[in-house]
Amino acid sequence: MLPIMSHVPRPELDAGLAEVLRSPRERGLLAAIARRPAVDERELLDQAVLDLDEGVVGDGWRARGSRHTPDRSAEPARQVTVMNARLAVLVAGGPDPARWALAGDQLYVDLDLGVESLPAGSRLAVGSAVLEVSEAPHLGCGKFAARFGRDALRFVNSPEGRAHRLRGLNARVVVPGRARLGDPVAKLD
Repeated sequence: MLPIMSHVPRPELDAGLAEVLRSPRERGLLAAIARRPAVDERELLDQAVLDLDEGVVGDGWRARGSRHTPDRSAEPARQVTVMNARLAVLVAGGPDPARWALAGDQLYVDLDLGVESLPAGSRLAVGSAVLEVSEAPHLGCGKFAARFGRDALRFVNSPEGRAHRLRGLNARVVVPGRARLGDPVAKLD
């Protein structure tokens, strides 16, 4: 079971946005890796294997399936979720990756994830793997609100939040490889 945590109020979220928007645009780093082996379970990793078929190896993405596909099978466009680490610090109320992982994302990066910076189809090198950014939006939901508060949900789902992809982005693995904490994360041409 995931822990209950205090929620950051909207004025603090608004005040912290400037720091999130200072994220590097071309090259950043991998700040945290989380695997979700089962519903409401998180494992923080020092490294992960990113696989064409499984996404983050050991994650429950494939087994969980998706409400976005007719047969409820896993959706390749939502294979790997990536969140800005500065935003994770802001909504989680601090630098503890265990709290960031409550968001349910797998990769937490110090990189600008905004639509202008990384339109759908863009590619990101993460360690030796390459991800392709999906068109599928990654929005805050009821679970996000329960873990981080309604203010945080409204913040990430606002028009500005969507433009900057504050909630993060969906991607799929196009080149398998290994990602380690501290590895570079870079936009590819």
